[in-house]
Order: sequence, then C-alpha cells, then structure tokens
Amino acid sequence: MDLKDKLVSSFMALENMLDVDTAVHDVRSEAIKTFEDKGFPSKRDEAWKYTSLNTLLKHDYSVFPKQENAVEYRDVKKYFIHDIDSYKIVFIDGKYSSHLSQTTHDGMDVCLMSAALSKPKYRLMIENYFNKAAGKDGLSSLNTAFSQEGAYIHIPKNKVVEKPIQIIHFSTGTESALMLQPRNLIVVDENSHVQIIERHQSLTDNQVLTNSVTEIFTNKRAIVDYYKIQNDRSTASLIDNTFIRQNRESLASVHTFSFGGQLTRNNLNFYQEGERIDSTLKGITIIGDKQHVDHNTLVHHQEPNCESHQDYKGIFGDKATGVFNGKVVVDKIAQKTNAFQANNNILLSDKASVNTKPQLEIFADDVKCSHGCTIGQLDESAMFYMRSRGIPEKEAKALLMFAFSNNVLDSVKIPEIKQRITKIIAMKLGVNIGFDL
Repeated sequence: MDLKDKLVSSFMALENMLDVDTAVHDVRSEAIKTFEDKGFPSKRDEAWKYTSLNTLLKHDYSVFPKQENAVEYRDVKKYFIHDIDSYKIVFIDGKYSSHLSQTTHDGMDVCLMSAALSKPKYRLMIENYFNKAAGKDGLSSLNTAFSQEGAYIHIPKNKVVEKPIQIIHFSTGTESALMLQPRNLIVVDENSHVQIIERHQSLTDNQVLTNSVTEIFTNKRAIVDYYKIQNDRSTASLIDNTFIRQNRESLASVHTFSFGGQLTRNNLNFYQEGERIDSTLKGITIIGDKQHVDHNTLVHHQEPNCESHQDYKGIFGDKATGVFNGKVVVDKIAQKTNAFQANNNILLSDKASVNTKPQLEIFADDVKCSHGCTIGQLDESAMFYMRSRGIPEKEAKALLMFAFSNNVLDSVKIPEIKQRITKIIAMKLGVNIGFDL
C-alpha cells in the first residue's frame, strides 16, 4: 500500500476518533475526496517543476503516533525565543503539551484548534473562517481532512497583544517515520495587532514529514507580524502552506528564515481584498549538503491603492538546491498598485544550484510593478579589500554574506529574533560574528 492509499484508508479511522460537528465533518469529507482525486504533486505540475517529493513519499510514515513521549523544558529551551515573555502553544508529536504551553482566554483566545473545532462556543468562528482561505490543492486538502490539532488564535477588536505568541511543534522520534498535519487558524479583528513566531523541530534523526496549513485573516486596519524559523535536522522535511486574506488598510508581513531540513517547501499566498493594504514577504535561506528549499509565493492584488514587497535572499553551498517561484497578479480593477519583487542568490559551490522564476501578471495599466533575480558568487574585489586589511578569509566571507542578507533582518520588529537569526547565520557560516543587535 503506497502512502496515498494509506492516508485515504486512515481517514475513516480518524473520523471515528474525532468529536466534530456536522459542518466540519462535511468539510473533511470533501477534502479527502479532493486529495484522493489530486494526490501528491509531482514535477509534472508547473508549480512543482523543480521540487520532487518522490524520495519522501517512499517512507512508511505513521499517521497516528502509538505513544506519547514526555519532553522536559530544559531539553528544548534552546528552541524557544526564551529571552522574551510570550504566550506559547506547544505540540509534541502532534499532541498538545500543557506543561510547556502558556495559553489564555483573557480578552482573546490563544488556544487549541481541537477545542475550536469541537466546542459550540467557537462554531460561528469556525463556520466563518475555517477552510475559507486554504487552497484546494492536494496537500492543503490532505491537511484539511486530517486537521485535528494546532493553534487557534482570535484577537478581538482594538486589541494590541502585549507579548508575542510562539507556536512550536516538536517531534520526538517515537516512530521510525512520522507524518504530521498541524492546522493553525488565526483571526485578527479590526484595529488589532499581534506578533507570532512559528517553529517545527525534530529532536531525533528519525524521518519526519510535516504538512502544515495556516490560515490568517487580517481584518480592517489589523497588523500581523509572522516569523517562521526553519532550522531542522537533515531527516526532517516541511511543507508549509500559509494563506493570508487581508481586509482594507491592513498590514501583514511574513519573514521566513530557512536554515535546515532535508526538504522545505514554503507555499505563501496573500489575497488583498480591500484598498490601502500592505503585504510584506521576506526571507533568508542558508543551506548546504544536499538540502533543498523552495519558496513559492503569490500576491493577488484585487483592489486599487495597495502595495506588496517581496525580498528573498539565498546562500547555497555544497550540493544544496534553492527554488524561488514568485508570482504577483494585479487585477484590472487594482489600479495604483505598487508591487516589488526581488530574489538574489549566492552560490558558494559549483555543485549548488538555484532555479528562480519571478512572475508578473498585470491586467491594470496604472501601476508600479518590478521584479528581478540574480545568481552569482561573492564579490572578489570586496574580498580582496577586506583581506588586505587583515581580516581572515573565513571572517571576510561571513561579513559579506551577512551584509548580503542584512536588509531582510532590518525589517524584523522583535530584537530577540534578530539576535537569534544572527547567531544562526554565524553558526551556519562557521564564524563568531560580534554584532550587537
């Protein structure tokens, strides 16, 4: 039995286990039919032309972990942004960890998806938002069918959340190979502001495949700052599907830091559904060995007087592979749109490779839209200049690469995340960079 057949047959067992209302059951049933019809994507699909899942799909993944594994905070503290006060929603092998978490219902909901899907008091929110932004592709539909646990965050009107929210998924290696399907739903109402940090982390070298879906709704004049830290083991793979629907005058930004994992695919989709919206998509990728990172982005400008800014930097060594497939769509009605898209890459090895494909589809005539990409090597003249002033080659190379990615870090609004990312970059480059951020 291949993985697709195993998942379809496992769906019936899941439905018998879960306590959900009829509406959610209908959504799940429709989703598994979609997955059964479309299956996993292949390189025959244009959006997956440079990323193959064939190697990952050969493993015999456990869909439901057979036992729970306790994790102590001291063993995983380093994976948290622990030098800030924050709400925490923590999952271990797909199960909620109450002793590692700090949730709240005090004036807002920072809690669990399982509660939102099963409790009557959340029914209206689920009916209005659950699966209303997610795509109908095979992987998103698979997650919808199996969506059982994840973060549920609802920030009501006129609320500035005073501390960030961390969403962390740990896998312990209890199973020889594990497939996880986390589902997050985030609704930020009018005039509210929230900062969210997300991480998926394997604690052993056992195979893990995570197929995650996050739906984010930013209502009128809402502000959402989202940070994804991806620095996993070489046996962990992540397919991250994020869908953001923005209402009038809202601001949403997503920063993606991809530093590790066997295969990482980031599907990031913004839908602008009002005027004077601002969308920001930025990322830094630094990988080596045979790692693979694929950023697939979409910004759909549906109304006039809006902006979007995309800036992705990649540094690739050894036999690593990078992919950037970014699309900006500007509808005919979306006049006065300002859309910027850039993807710049450095290859540190002649065996590393990058496939980059920035795209514009513009149907309006009064717009400012630009896109571009570069693939090159470190500036030899800059290296010579730094070496001539006594800076060792390794440190000089690190400084140049840090400067290359620094404009992405400039827009990070949480200083502790800047510090953490700087340390990770230094570790990846094998140097001690003495920057004080």
